[in-house]
Amino acid sequence: MYRNSKHTVIFPLILSAGVVLGILLGQYLGRHDTASQIRGMLSHMSVPSNKLTYTLSLIENRYVDSVSMDSLAEHVIPLLVRELDPHSVYIPASEMAALNEPLEGEFDGIGVVFNMATDTVIVLNVIPHGPSDKAGVKAGDRIVEIGDSLVAGRKIPQNEVVKMLRGPRGSKVRLGLGRQGIDGLVEVEVERGIIPIRSVESAFRIVDGIGYVKLGQFARTTAGEFRAALDTLRAQGVSKLIFDLRGNSGGFLDQAIAVANEFLHEGQLIVYTEDRRHEQLREYADGTGSAQEMEVAVLIDEASASSSEILAGALQDNDRGTIVGRRSFGKGLVQQQIPYADGSALRLTTARYYTPTGRSIQKPYTIGDDESYEEDLWNRYRNNEFFSADSIRFADSLKRTTPGGKVVYGGGGIMPDVFVPADTTDVTKYFIEVAGRNILYRYTIEYADRHRDALNAVRTIGGLDSLLDGDRRLFDDFIAYAARKGVAPRYDDIARSHKLIEAQLRAYIGRNTSLEDDGFYAQIYPVDDVIVRAIGILNGKRDD
Repeated sequence: MYRNSKHTVIFPLILSAGVVLGILLGQYLGRHDTASQIRGMLSHMSVPSNKLTYTLSLIENRYVDSVSMDSLAEHVIPLLVRELDPHSVYIPASEMAALNEPLEGEFDGIGVVFNMATDTVIVLNVIPHGPSDKAGVKAGDRIVEIGDSLVAGRKIPQNEVVKMLRGPRGSKVRLGLGRQGIDGLVEVEVERGIIPIRSVESAFRIVDGIGYVKLGQFARTTAGEFRAALDTLRAQGVSKLIFDLRGNSGGFLDQAIAVANEFLHEGQLIVYTEDRRHEQLREYADGTGSAQEMEVAVLIDEASASSSEILAGALQDNDRGTIVGRRSFGKGLVQQQIPYADGSALRLTTARYYTPTGRSIQKPYTIGDDESYEEDLWNRYRNNEFFSADSIRFADSLKRTTPGGKVVYGGGGIMPDVFVPADTTDVTKYFIEVAGRNILYRYTIEYADRHRDALNAVRTIGGLDSLLDGDRRLFDDFIAYAARKGVAPRYDDIARSHKLIEAQLRAYIGRNTSLEDDGFYAQIYPVDDVIVRAIGILNGKRDD
């Protein structure tokens, strides 16, 4: 609402936003008579600054009602920041913890993975040796009560359930659990503790000699997690790597640099940043990386952004490995998080980053026009760019050449070396219905309930394969289940979507084991054209 009316009603208040910003910053620096000091500071600046000072004075001394500067700031600063680039943002104190948590690498909680697909809190997995594991919570349990509150069957939003389960480490929460074969509720008391958040979502040997690593984000712990994953994979005979950055929207710049350092030789440029004064900060590989000789294929797509693009660009520009997939998002702006005394913060764009060949991969934007910027991916889809590399155009002025003679372009994301179009071949009306209505996923939850003992016994991907291969009725049983849920069989569609449906069934079931995401990706990759293509490239097959 504010965005639509800012030029008619709210816009005059923007004049005071700079003063409000200064007041809060002054409080953060420990100043006492903030308003007078800000006035003094601005009085020595240019006419626009004097205008801000004058506006503040009018509000303080002549406005008809008293005004809370804190309240004004919460309304005005977001509007002011929206007039900057699309990635500068004001973060209220109430949102800081939720935004920072995934990047910090840990949170305080009870240590379970759950889902509410059927309006019931179903425990999918329990973190080994975590608080819930120690208290006796088991995969497959239903959390019926949290404390004195009934949560089953009440359509409580999932984020509210998360708030009820989380709390300060050392605090305790009572759970009433529904468990198969047990009449009544099983009561346990869980003492909350530190729960790690993994940025390496999956790491396993996908085929002989080739490892697969899925990285969800660049958090504080990413570089260490990645090195540990490489060590484990090498112990399994892996000498080549598929590094999946699809959907990874970025995170900490230093972690992207540290991961790139694992692959590059001493002295190779990783990235450089340049601020408004044209001062550059350059980052080079130090030669200590453990994967300098490892063959690598990096997977990207339109949701790979920021730190993901820094890593992909560093390897591409140094002729190191093969970039596979679709063109990345195109975020080449660096933000610095500046805190305020009340716990809020400003993420302000302070520099641009460039790949080793000097590419800025930031896609075009218009100051203050976030809507057009946000529509870019939709426009790519409409322009057929998800399906054809020939539909993507780059200006010749943005062309660069790598040391190995490869032509690369800036100005709108990282273009992969090998383009793999989005594949909708097996997506039929029947598949859309069973997937879109959540019938496919709910079936796998019920399947896990019926086979809980066997799934709990799975410890390896080979063991999961054997279990699922041995269930000859899995696919037909699902078709019958979907019919009972209102989706009648369409046998032409089913034949066309058979491989896709079966892979998803196996993948969701695999995630219901102790393998978690390893179980998922190990089952889904045969229908993932990008992974299949990367395996072929690493095995010497290049037909692009």
